[in-house]
Formats: sequence, structure tokens, C-alpha cells
Amino acid sequence: MMNIQRILHKFLIVAAVLSLGATTMAKADTVEDLNREANQALKVLYQTNPVAKQISREAKAVLIFPNIIKAGLVFGGSYGEGVLKEGPVIDGYYNSFSASWGLQAGAQSYGYAVFLMNDRAIRYLHKTDGWEIGVGPTVVVVDEGVAKNLSTSTLKDDAYAFIFDQQGLMLSLSIEGTKISRIHPK
Repeated sequence: MMNIQRILHKFLIVAAVLSLGATTMAKADTVEDLNREANQALKVLYQTNPVAKQISREAKAVLIFPNIIKAGLVFGGSYGEGVLKEGPVIDGYYNSFSASWGLQAGAQSYGYAVFLMNDRAIRYLHKTDGWEIGVGPTVVVVDEGVAKNLSTSTLKDDAYAFIFDQQGLMLSLSIEGTKISRIHPK
């Protein structure tokens, strides 16, 4: 029994180190870097997902996180920084953070974009002390199945999220429970 406790203790230490590493590896150096990375991420998303490009034409704003780093071993975490754009205008900078525990192992990076479809979703993001995905305005994570049924006439939810450019290996990927907060980068 003592060996199992030691092994579990070592796993927890490794997971904590991986989680802390995830929070520092995804930081952008400057506002200019973050703007450039966000614009490049949107290009990649639009090239690989025509539904995202279609939704972008109807969206009031888009919140782009070009590089989220996620790592975990029993305990895990993810972190990245992003840009809120209303049309071509940059309206602020945000971070995306999540913590989790359970049966998980691995590390990966990915990007995600949340298309805010109405003023209510934008107001919620501005007026709250951060936005926890899964609480507040309705966010639909668009995968291949959802994308087949979307058109400009069926866009009824507050926000649509696309996960893209995944690299690495992790047992699962979700943005539910993710906390998005305003930041002031250099």
C-alpha cells in the first residue's frame, strides 16, 4: 500500500509541474506578437474550416486564442492568451485558463476561436470578471457533426467555438469549464 501512495504522490508532483509549465509556455511576448499570432490563427481556421469563415460573416466579434497549451497527469491545466476583435478593431486581450483532475495524461497545444453572435454575449464578456465557458451565454462547440447542420439561418446561439490546429496527444479535449479573463499584456 505504501508503494502505491508513493507512486501516486510522484504522479501528482509531475502533473503539477506539467500544469505550471502549461501556464508559462503559452504566453505571448508582446501585444504585437499576440495580434500577429491571432491573425495567423484565424487564417488557418478559415482555410481548414469553411463553416468558421461562414459564421465569421455573421458574428459581431471573435475571441481568438492562437496557442493554448494543455498538459496533465491525473491533475492538469491549460493556458493561453488571446485577442477580442470586433471586425478589424482589437477590443481587448484575454487569457484562457482551465484546471482539471481525473483520468488524463499527455500534453498538447491547440487554438480556439469563439464567435460572439450578439451584443448580449459581448456585453457579458465586458461586464463580468471573466467568462466561464458553460456559464452565461450559450456556447456551442462546433465539431464535424454540428458543422453539417449549421447555416446562416440556423445560427441561434450566443457563441460558437471552434478548436483547431491540435498537436500532441491528450486523452480528451474540451473548453467547457474554461475561464476567460481580461488581461493587459506588454
